[in-house]
Amino acid sequence: MDGLRGIILDSSVLLAEDCDSNGAPTLRPAADFLFRALHYSQLHKGILFGHDLSIDKVNLLKKMCELYSFNCLKLNISVVDIVSEIAVAWGDVGKSILFVLSSHQMDSGLKLCDHGFFLSILDDVGEDSYKNPKVHHIKTLEELPLSLCRLNRKVASDKVLTVGYSMKHSRQADFAKRGAFPLYSAQYELIFLPLSYEMSIPLQLQEIDIILHKATDNIVSVELNSSISPKITFTNGMEELRRTLEDHPQCCVIDPFDKIYPVLDRLKIQYLLLGLKDLNKEGCSKIRGPHFLKVDKYNDLNLTEKLLEAKAIVFRFEDYKDLEVPLPAIIQEYIDHSSTIFKFYVLGEQIFHAVKKSIPNGDVLVQLLNGNELKPLVFDSLKSLPTSEKNEIGDAAVDLELVKNAANWLRRKLDLTIFGFDVVIQEGTGDHVIVDVNYLPSFKEVPDDIAIPAFWEAIKNKFKERQHV
Repeated sequence: MDGLRGIILDSSVLLAEDCDSNGAPTLRPAADFLFRALHYSQLHKGILFGHDLSIDKVNLLKKMCELYSFNCLKLNISVVDIVSEIAVAWGDVGKSILFVLSSHQMDSGLKLCDHGFFLSILDDVGEDSYKNPKVHHIKTLEELPLSLCRLNRKVASDKVLTVGYSMKHSRQADFAKRGAFPLYSAQYELIFLPLSYEMSIPLQLQEIDIILHKATDNIVSVELNSSISPKITFTNGMEELRRTLEDHPQCCVIDPFDKIYPVLDRLKIQYLLLGLKDLNKEGCSKIRGPHFLKVDKYNDLNLTEKLLEAKAIVFRFEDYKDLEVPLPAIIQEYIDHSSTIFKFYVLGEQIFHAVKKSIPNGDVLVQLLNGNELKPLVFDSLKSLPTSEKNEIGDAAVDLELVKNAANWLRRKLDLTIFGFDVVIQEGTGDHVIVDVNYLPSFKEVPDDIAIPAFWEAIKNKFKERQHV
């Protein structure tokens, strides 16, 4: 058997007993977590509707079915009728289907088991009180993905690896809808399990071989100082995971927390990029980092001279006194690059790239100012980055061999498995300038049928490499 192929949730395990303040039906705690985990799981999914449900409850569940791609299945007394309805909805999926029922439906559930289906019972006991290997109990809905993982591991080969992942909901959905997080992929021998911080982390780690995290999604604060690593405060859940992993060395972490710290410190990255000069050859394109300046105080008497050396765009030097940017700050050279940026993605041993529109050249930025008053341009590069319709440099303009050499150099220096960086080509000089480095990017510009297998391969190869250390 290639693992579970479908899951059917009875309405009783999804609906809360109490209504909201307006008397409307609500879902049980963790129902949203479960829906998100199953949405792009590559499983057939259905909700079993009882005949005694009110119209408000039916409408709520139908809304969830539409939102998370579940089938609506009617409750029939006869198991034969249920099997028939499943066949109509999903075709020939066999008996590799998990039914999730409430404790008062145990008798009906056992009949399903007698016909070869798997059964999970939601109650407050949470103990397997039956010897039937196809029956188990859970206390909360958040336990269900872990139960699915255990069931799939029982039928999987010994080579299957379980990847526990943690990132913000929007990023998880972005990866999952592209097929990156199947609950079980028999072809690639991978199981993906979303971590829940409402459950015991050590309990979940017992089933996990690899941890994939986007810890930067869960940063509360960062304090940069002269120490080797910055002082980072994570959310409670991520901090618990970080601490727990210290006691579970058997888990392969992609990538270890200490490896991502340099990426969070722009000054460290700037100094690291100075080493790119060793890759340059006479008579060839040059790759480098941008010129930069660390500023500890804006009233430095030599600031103007230092800014000129850093080749920063400055309309009026006196504007620095009014900046609200926290100190110390990094002022980086602005590079005229024909409004084109090359995004490179490193997935293990493989390197991909894409071309995107970027912010305009310096003279265009000046024109964006209101009137003739040369005041600072302030924007968040993640939210309000001004872009230009102009895009003059084509893909052929980039020296791929040079940048791939730089990518391999960065991989060795940073010791990261999955990361990205941005390259712009300076007008006039043709310099290839790495202007940003980031950890676990979305690499959404790379076609999914190419990127996702490379993503999985990078994860598996890192695990194999770790096993041989």
